[in-house]
Amino acid sequence: MHVIYGGTFDPVHHGHLRLALEISDRLGVDYVSLVPCHIPPHRGQTGASSSQRLELLRLAVAGEPQLRIDDRELSREGASYTADTLRQLRAELGPDEPLVMVVGTDAFAGFDRWREWQQIPGLAHVVVVRRPGPALDPSSEPARLLAERGVESPEALHDSPCGCVLELDPPLLDVSATGIRERIGDGRSPRYLVPDSVWTEIRRQGLYGACPDGNF
Repeated sequence: MHVIYGGTFDPVHHGHLRLALEISDRLGVDYVSLVPCHIPPHRGQTGASSSQRLELLRLAVAGEPQLRIDDRELSREGASYTADTLRQLRAELGPDEPLVMVVGTDAFAGFDRWREWQQIPGLAHVVVVRRPGPALDPSSEPARLLAERGVESPEALHDSPCGCVLELDPPLLDVSATGIRERIGDGRSPRYLVPDSVWTEIRRQGLYGACPDGNF
């Protein structure tokens, strides 16, 4: 089974990394592939460039065999659309290998606004990570999709290549990339929210408004 977890990772932080490890353990896979987005279609400009975010991600996962990086979206022009990535992966994996994409409930709530969203269940399983916040609108398309395709256990994802939706409730670290960017911009340290190697590189490059020679 091949599992991908996409995002802007702007910057990558311990919440991303811990969740990816939890997903790897819960689904019983050797590793999870982190897929950094090139140009996010549903948000504004990122705080760091694609190449800078990729370098921070590489530093963050160094030495961790359960986490790998798939940078295919960074090599494509234009906005990064999940359906395109899944279609490419399906062609590589063949028709029978289970393929899983991981999303949070906040992103899944807007699933029916994604480009070609109706095609996604025919390409991959969807794992929805429960996050604090309002429940899905029961009349919405995402809620209907969950009701029609929902499964109760991770084992079900191993039995078919695509088409299931599984909700998981792993322990989450209350960390946000937005909060980290704001903290750095305000001159406060994000240490212990991001790996030390990532914070060192952020300061070295002066990303997110960090002072390159700051010692906090």
